[in-house]
Amino acid sequence: MTGQIYAENLNIGYSANSVLAKISNFNVESGDIVSIIGKSGIGKTTFLKTIANLVKPLGGNLTVSGRSPQRIRGRIGYIPQKLGLLKHDTVYGNVLQGAICHESIWRSVFGFHESKVIAKVNESIEIMNLKEKIHEPVKRLSGGQQRRVAIARTIAQNPKIILADEFMSELDDETANNVWSVMHEYVKANSITLLIVEHNLERARQAQRCFEMINQNDSSFSILEEIKK
Repeated sequence: MTGQIYAENLNIGYSANSVLAKISNFNVESGDIVSIIGKSGIGKTTFLKTIANLVKPLGGNLTVSGRSPQRIRGRIGYIPQKLGLLKHDTVYGNVLQGAICHESIWRSVFGFHESKVIAKVNESIEIMNLKEKIHEPVKRLSGGQQRRVAIARTIAQNPKIILADEFMSELDDETANNVWSVMHEYVKANSITLLIVEHNLERARQAQRCFEMINQNDSSFSILEEIKK
């Protein structure tokens, strides 16, 4: 029985001649909160990008909701390290970019957005405590505030799976704890699968399951092992 995200004998990397990591078995159920830790450059981000269909797998089996990642349009929300925000646009405009992914092209082009889309944008902004900044250009926000905009944009997408690559970096401890609490509550209430790459071991261990990507016996590739609590 495969879960929401399932990988078996999966090879990841950017060249068939240089496999970065080998994932022998990885099975995450709907609604699970899972963290991945490991050294920089070991393959954590590449694994998320492979699930998000931004990097093609080099071999093996990978399914998302029982299908190939290429066929899961709009169901995966990805929060990258480099946020990709429209710096000259407002908080509202950036979050709207996430919400319109399910709209028809003509609505997006001409700005005739459905009421449920507008409601989702406002809800996402409120969840991330950005209501007072709603009309502020993103370039005027702090790094931490910009990261909250990126999270709100992903929530507005209404995904079934959220992949977050160190999404709490640049946040002070108090804000990071608040964001973690809000995200935990949100994904649980909506049965969303949350897979995060996290450098903070204490926060990583707050997830239901925690994996570590490691190099074993000085091999040329890394593997993924679950940390038993």
